[in-house]
Amino acid sequence: MRVLAVCVGKPENRPGKAIKTGINKHVTGKSVLIGCEGLEGDAICNRKHHGGMDQAVYIEGNITRVWWEEELGRPIAYGLFGDNLCVEGLDNRTVAAGDRFAVGNLLMEVTAPRMPCRIFAERMGDPSFAKRYVKAARPGFYCRIIKPGRVAAGTIVEYEPFEGERILIAEMMKHYGKKASMDLIERYRSVPVHAKLRASLSLGKIMF
Repeated sequence: MRVLAVCVGKPENRPGKAIKTGINKHVTGKSVLIGCEGLEGDAICNRKHHGGMDQAVYIEGNITRVWWEEELGRPIAYGLFGDNLCVEGLDNRTVAAGDRFAVGNLLMEVTAPRMPCRIFAERMGDPSFAKRYVKAARPGFYCRIIKPGRVAAGTIVEYEPFEGERILIAEMMKHYGKKASMDLIERYRSVPVHAKLRASLSLGKIMF
């Protein structure tokens, strides 16, 4: 595996809206420092739902990106989904919470799937795209930073699957917003998931 693209965005106005968005990511040819709060120079406009230590980086697998190109019959540029990194040879369906990706000195750990929203649908020019994204069950995913480092396109990516309970990110997406059985709660408690999700378990729900 290797990094195909590193993408960052600037704050941009949404048509007819006062709130800005940073979803419009564009490829940078530079080496970018990634720390615990995300990529240097990358805009995060809505801190309630985006960014933070457990959502520092958003990754898309290139196998999934190509699948979407075929599904939609249109090019899917790097960063179009709001992703920061696109990784060659990676299928989102195989990724689970707790999996780790090492890129040089940078070490990242998967915490949660990307959940689609209205702004994402606007970005895709399709009001129904959020539902379509969920139905496809191939979500991109967020990572926390275990060790900061710099990343650039072309850098080799080493993949380390989580050795404990495997909860696939597609499964996490399916569980989102639902009540959880005690067995499911115990499964989630055994995995290094998003902090918001871990907190929601005491309420018997899967939220993040």
